Amino acid sequence: MLILLIYQVHHDMNAPLSHYFIFTGHNSYLTGNQLSSDCSDVPIIQALQKGVRVIELDIWPNSTKDDVHVLHGGTLTTPVELLKCLKSIKQHAFTASEYPVVITLEDHLTTDLQAKVAKMVHDTFGDMLFTPDTEVLPEFPSPETLKRRVMISTKPPKEYLKAQETKASGNASQKENDEAWGGEIPSFKSRSAEFKDDLEEEDEEDDQDDSAPAYKNLIAIHAGKGKGGLDDWLTVDPDKVRRLSLSEQELEKAAKTHGPQIVRFTQRNILRVYPKGIRFDSSNYNPLVGWMHGAQMVAFNMQGYGRSLWVMQGMFKANGGCGYVKKPDILINNESIFDPRVQLPYKMVLKVTVYMGEGWYYDFSHTHFDAYSPPDFYTRVGIAGVPADTIMKRTKAIEDNWIPAWNEDFEFSLTVPELALLRIEVHEYDMSEKDDFGGQACLPISELRQGIRAVPLYNQKGDKYKSVKLLMHFDFNFV
Repeated sequence: MLILLIYQVHHDMNAPLSHYFIFTGHNSYLTGNQLSSDCSDVPIIQALQKGVRVIELDIWPNSTKDDVHVLHGGTLTTPVELLKCLKSIKQHAFTASEYPVVITLEDHLTTDLQAKVAKMVHDTFGDMLFTPDTEVLPEFPSPETLKRRVMISTKPPKEYLKAQETKASGNASQKENDEAWGGEIPSFKSRSAEFKDDLEEEDEEDDQDDSAPAYKNLIAIHAGKGKGGLDDWLTVDPDKVRRLSLSEQELEKAAKTHGPQIVRFTQRNILRVYPKGIRFDSSNYNPLVGWMHGAQMVAFNMQGYGRSLWVMQGMFKANGGCGYVKKPDILINNESIFDPRVQLPYKMVLKVTVYMGEGWYYDFSHTHFDAYSPPDFYTRVGIAGVPADTIMKRTKAIEDNWIPAWNEDFEFSLTVPELALLRIEVHEYDMSEKDDFGGQACLPISELRQGIRAVPLYNQKGDKYKSVKLLMHFDFNFV
C-alpha cells in the first residue's frame, strides 16, 4: 500500500514539554458514563495501548479512611484501588510509546493518606519516576530526556477539607445528536456558560501545607489556578513553570478576551482543558479550541466515541503515533504572538480526489445496510481546523454498489494548515431512516503524502476495519 502517513517519530523531541500537544485522557478510570459506570484499570490500559500519555486519576479515601480509592466523587461510580491502577500504568506505560507518561491526580485526601500515596507511587515506579531536584522547575524537560519516565502532576498538598459533593442533577441533560456516529463537532460559536460545572475539578490553589513533604516531592508538574482572576491565572513567571486547568467553558469564555495571552502562557506553561461537568454521557468537545490556543493537554473521555474523539485520535496519528506532537511555530514564536481570533491569509490549497471505496462486503454482513439490495454509499470530506478553515462537503450517493466509484474532486483553502486535519466519513444513504455509518478517518494535513493513497477507515471507537478503505488523491499548492 502506498504510504499515507509517516509511521515513525520525526518531530524534534528535544524542546520543553510545553512545546508539544500531548495525548490526554479525562477520568481515565471510567468504563462508561460519568455518573454510574464502574471504575477500573481496564480503560487505563486500553488508553495507554492507544498511545495516550496523560492519565487522570481522582483519588479519595476509602470508606474506612485507611486506604485510597479511585472514583468519580459525588457520583454512583464504583471504586477501584489506586494501587491496582498504578501497577497497570507501570506495566503498560510504554507499550505504544517510549515517551513520558504523566499521571494527573485530582486529590481529595487527608495528609496521612497523601503520605501513603507517596510511598505507593515510589514503591510502584521506582527509578521510572521523575522527581525534580528543585521544588519548582524553571523550565520543563523535553520528551526526549524523559523517555520511559513517569511524572506526577497535581496541586501542592493542603490540609484536607470536607469535600462539598455537588450531586449531579438529572435535569441538566445534554442535547446530543443521537446518530450512530455521534453529533457533529460543536462549532466555534461560543454558547453562554449556562451551567456551572457541577463536578468541578480544579479549585483555587490554597496556601501550601508542608505536612506531607513526601507527597509534595512527588510533583513534577505543579498545578493550581491561584487566587486571582484570569489575568492572574495567565501570568507568565520567568523563574518557574506550572500547569493551569480550565474547563471547556472557561476556555471558551477566556478565548473571547484573552486569546493571545493564553497563547503566550502556553509557550512556557502547560494548559489542561477538561470537559464540562454536565457531559454525564462521556461525550467530548471541539479540541481545536484548545489546540489553537496552544493548550497541550486537551483532556478527552476516551471511553466515549463520536466526531470530536475521531479528531483527537487523528491528531495523534501524527509523529509516529508517539502521543507527542510538536506545536507549530506560530504557537511557540515569541516575536509575534498568534491571535486565534484574527483570520490570516490563505497559505495552502489542498486538493482531494475521492476515487472509490471497497471492503464493506467483507467487513459487514450483507444485510447490514439494506436487507434487499446493495448499499448506497456517499463520502463526506472536509477540514477540522481554525474557524476559517473548518468545512464539510460530500459526494453524491452511488446506488446499489458494494464498490462505489465517486471520482469527485474537492478543494480546500487553508489559513493555518499546521493545525488542520482532513476528516473523511462514509455513510449509506437511507431514504426512510437515518443514514448508516460506513467508516471514518481523520488525518493531520501536515502528515499527508502527496499522490494516490489507500486510506484505511475506522469504526466509531477508532478501531481500524480489516478491509474497508478508500482510494484517494492528495495534492498541495502553497500560496
